[in-house]
This record gives sequence, structure tokens and C-alpha cells, in this order.
Amino acid sequence: MKFPSFSVQVFLGMGIGLALGVWARALGADSGLAEGLRIVGDIFVQLLRALVVPLVFTAIVASIAALRELGNAARLVAGTLIWFAITALIAVSIGLVLGTVIAPGAHAGVDAAAAVRPATTGSWLDFLRGLVPANVLGLAASTKLTDGGATTSLSFNILQIIVVAIAIGVAAVRVGAQGEAFLAFNAAALAIFRRVLRWIVRLTPIGTAGLLGHAVVQYGWQSLSALGAFAGAVYIGLALVLLVVYPLLLRANGLSVGRFFAAAWPAIQLGFVSRSSIATLPVTEAAVERIGVPREYAAFAVPFAATTKMDGCAAIYPAVAALFVAQYYAIPLHAADYLLVVLVSVIGSAATAGLTGALVMLTLTLTTLGLPLEGAGLLLAIDPILDMGRTAVNVAGQALVPTIVARRQGLIRQIAGGREDAAGDPALPAAA
Repeated sequence: MKFPSFSVQVFLGMGIGLALGVWARALGADSGLAEGLRIVGDIFVQLLRALVVPLVFTAIVASIAALRELGNAARLVAGTLIWFAITALIAVSIGLVLGTVIAPGAHAGVDAAAAVRPATTGSWLDFLRGLVPANVLGLAASTKLTDGGATTSLSFNILQIIVVAIAIGVAAVRVGAQGEAFLAFNAAALAIFRRVLRWIVRLTPIGTAGLLGHAVVQYGWQSLSALGAFAGAVYIGLALVLLVVYPLLLRANGLSVGRFFAAAWPAIQLGFVSRSSIATLPVTEAAVERIGVPREYAAFAVPFAATTKMDGCAAIYPAVAALFVAQYYAIPLHAADYLLVVLVSVIGSAATAGLTGALVMLTLTLTTLGLPLEGAGLLLAIDPILDMGRTAVNVAGQALVPTIVARRQGLIRQIAGGREDAAGDPALPAAA
């Protein structure tokens, strides 16, 4: 029996998820269908997240060893950081223009009583603390007290894992022959984890249906009415970056737009429904390799981008949101304030690396501008709906930058029409 292509399966999963979500919403959020969609989506994301730590660690250690053979590791790292800044600068500029023209804060129907000071805020000190690993695995435990007792959960800081992996990889290379056995073991472990990843990725159409269906059931779109202008400005900005800016950058660097989006679409779509760049990380890395980016570079660039490259959460959204808060409270902003927003957006995502959500980045921007933090609470009602679009753009940018850098360094040999001379082992299955 011949199955449709993997991309077609993902599209079918989206369509089925939307239909089931609408049906489940009509039945009620407590219906068995709604619960089933939630469980399917949660299991799929949990499988991806379970693979992130070992895959990122082994991939980065292997990439440190392999970068010696590329001979241009320093230029790759520098190019990656430069393109992070370029794309963030473009994205935040679009956000500022839309926030100024649409003026969402002046057309908000939200009640001022909804303003609350967020419990979590961002700061540059958090960035410095986040760089220092709490343990070799980058794991953290938290305990929450409830009426039924105490619940302890584990989480991981991907930035700390990257720091540990880089340190261990460099040390293994520097010790010479004594480190070869470890590097060989790490390479074998990486091959095993990649095989497991292929199995999980094959479940993407099913996971997509569950995640998107659950999103329709849980959030719907009724909360958009009071903040319609704000949501519209954010999504217009996201669409401009994803559908205009990124294709123009691809074309300017001699890359096929169609081939890029065909390979990156499963990761972009999964980011949209899962709202997590970290959970999407294995799929994003697989998509980048499918485009033709060498595994040695992709294994380093994609995990690093997943924590510090956020055009949606750290550029477009905080720019529009900061102008919304200023307009809502009738606080005038000057040219220097706009420059501060640009500065925070270009380098601020690194300051919030390892932390969760765009709220941290927004509070960092508001603090820098001296705007009331309570204004962030006005936007919480529709944050999950906006987060889907933000994460999709984040993931697209996390795939875009390594692709452009690899192309500019001659690592992707591409000819007219989008066909590649350099072929790699595609990590995404052509068909399930």
C-alpha cells in the first residue's frame, strides 16, 4: 500500500485536527473527544521533549569534533550570530512600524482591571545565571503544593545543556587520543537517538491532529474581540516576516524558497500547534539537514538557535506589545525609546534563553522602557492564541539562519531550480 508523502500526511493531520477540534468544542471541553485530543497531543510532545536532552548533548559533542574537519568553524559561528541579529533587526522594525500605524493600544476594548503584574519577569541577571549549569544534565526540579499533596516535576534548561556539551566536546578533542573512545561512544549514541527520532517523527501527522484539535477546544477565538487590533498587528507582522522577509532572504542568497518551506514545513507546523521551540527542536534539526545543511553544523546551530533565535517572541511581539502598553496608558515614546526596543529585541532573546514564554521577553522590554509591568497582564487572555503564530515564526527563523549561513560558506551546493549537488541522509521520512 502506497502512502501519500510526509508533507501531505502532515496537511491531512492538520485538517483532521481542525475538524475534530470544532466537533469536540461543540460537544464540550469535558467530552471524551476533547480529552482524547489532549492526550494524543501531550504524548507526542512528551516523546519529543524526552529526546531533546540526549539528542542535543550527543549532537553538539559530535559537532565539536566534526567542526575540526570543516576548517571554518569560527566563520560559521560568527555568521550565525550576525544573521541572528540581521533577521531580528528586520522583525523588530516591522513590529514597531505596525504598532505605530495600527496603534492597537488606542483601540483596545480590554478593561483596565485586567492589568496584573506578572509573577515572572525577565532580567539580564537571569541570562548570566542561566549560563552557569546547576548540574551536568541541566536539570531542575520544582515542587508544587496542592490540596491533594505535593507534586514534583523535572524540567531542563537547554542553554545549560548546550554549555555543558560544548565544554565536554572541546575537552574531549583537546585530550587527544584519550578522548577518542568517548567520542566514538558519543557518535554511536547519536546514531541511536537519531533512529529513535525518525520513529517519533513518523508520528507527526497523528500528533499534529491531537495538538491542533486540542488548541481549538481549549482556546477558540472568542477572546480576540477585545484585543482584535493588537492580535491583528501581531499576526500581520508574523505573516510579513514568514511569507515576505524570509523568502526574500532566501532568494537573495540563491536558495530555493519552495525547497526550504517544503523541508521546514513539518517543523513550522509542529511549532504552531505545540507552542514550543524546544519540543520542536529535533524536527527542526532534521528539516535543516534535509535542506542540505551539513550535520556537523546543524547539530550546533539549531539547538543554539532554539534558545536564542526568536523573531516571533523576542522581536515582533515585544515591539507591538510595548507600543500597545504605552498607547493604552497614554505614555509618549520618543526616538530613543524605539532604539531601546530595537536593542533589547536584537540581543534580548539571549538574555531570556532557557526561560519560558514571550512574557519574560515582554517584561524585559517594558522594564527597559520604564513602562508599567501591569500592562502585560492585559494581554494574557489571548497569549496562547498569539503564541502559536509566534512559535511558528521562531521555528522558521531557527531553520532559516543555519541554511543561509551554510549556503554563504559554500556548504550547500545548490543549482538553478532548487536541486542540490550535495545530498545527505534525509532525517524526515518521505512517507510514513
